[in-house]
This record gives sequence, structure tokens and C-alpha cells, in this order.
Amino acid sequence: MSTRTRTATKPAPSQSRSQQRLAELDRTQTRRHRRRLIAWGISLVVALVIVTAGILTSLPTRSDGAHQAPDFTLTDTSGVSHHLADLRGRNVLLYFSEGAGCQICIVQMGEIAKRQADFDKQNVVVLPIVMNTREQILADMAANKVTTPFLLDDGTASKAYGTLGKGMHAGLPGHSFVLIDTQGQQRWYGEYPSMWLSPDDLLKEISSRLD
Repeated sequence: MSTRTRTATKPAPSQSRSQQRLAELDRTQTRRHRRRLIAWGISLVVALVIVTAGILTSLPTRSDGAHQAPDFTLTDTSGVSHHLADLRGRNVLLYFSEGAGCQICIVQMGEIAKRQADFDKQNVVVLPIVMNTREQILADMAANKVTTPFLLDDGTASKAYGTLGKGMHAGLPGHSFVLIDTQGQQRWYGEYPSMWLSPDDLLKEISSRLD
């Protein structure tokens, strides 16, 4: 009986090259997929950092230490001069904001003005302070139908009360409130990067410091 010797069949050169190309293509796609996953992971971490930072920087800052409030004399948009020392016997709420160009800042004052009777019950006079020109703030007041005069500051008062540069712009005051009692003592400072504090919450902050 004769035996036959079997020899392995070698793949054709064209078939081998095709397999190599497919293997290389698979490796390339795997690398691309891995890079996409890494990029997605990095983007997710960056997004979480940004969101966390945004949450932290939007949280209000408060200070309750009582001390003598810095005196000032400022003229408002109606041409009336306001000397803080002349308001002894009244509780005074200073409202600092970026003013012109910040609609919510103007709206905030409009909403406070609507609750004037509630502030009067606590013997509180509200003085909004901005570092704008008279023309700039008057235009925004008219656009938002706000009639309460704004005091015009050259930065002296904003700096004295520690709110200068605390907002979105280094050269302007942040969205802040300062409560001064009838004896001229600063009782509360509240800074709100969210650019808003509801009148109800504002009244609660005031009453909790004056009771």
C-alpha cells in the first residue's frame, strides 16, 4: 500500500496581505476607540470640576461681626446727597451691585422697592449703590421701570465695605448687602454671587439680626 505525503497549503500572497490589512485596521480602530474613551473621561472630569467650582463660587458669603460702619457721603441719581451719619436712628441697608449692564441687579432693587412697607416696619432705609455714571444707570432704571434713586460711588464706599471686585468684574462691587443698625454699627454683610436674593429672604436676614 502506498502512502501519500500531505504538505501544508500556504495562503496565497494576496490573501495574506488582506488579512494583515484587516488586522491592522482592527488595531487602529481599537486604538481610536481607546483614545475616544480617554478623551471622554477627561472631558467628564473637567466638566465635573467646572460644575463643582461654579456651585462653590455661587454660594453666598456672610459675616455677622458687629463693628463701626465706615462713613460716607454719596450723591444719588436725583442729585440728593446722602451722609450715612445723618441716618442714625434708622436701620440702613446698603445694596451694592454692578448696576448698569446687569439687568437682574436693577430688577433686584425694583423687587425690594415693592416691599417698601415691610422694610418700613423694621425701620429700614434701603440705599442702592453703584459705580456707574448717572447716565448709565438712569438708562437701565428706565428700561426696567425702577424709580428708586441709586447712589453713585467712585469706588470709595465699595472698597471700604469690602465688596469691590467681588462680582464678575474686578473694578465693580459684587452683589452684596450690608445692614447697619440705628447706632451706626455694621451688623451683617451678605455677598450673593448668584446675583439674587429674594425680598422675603432679605427681610428674614434683616429681622434675624435686629431682633
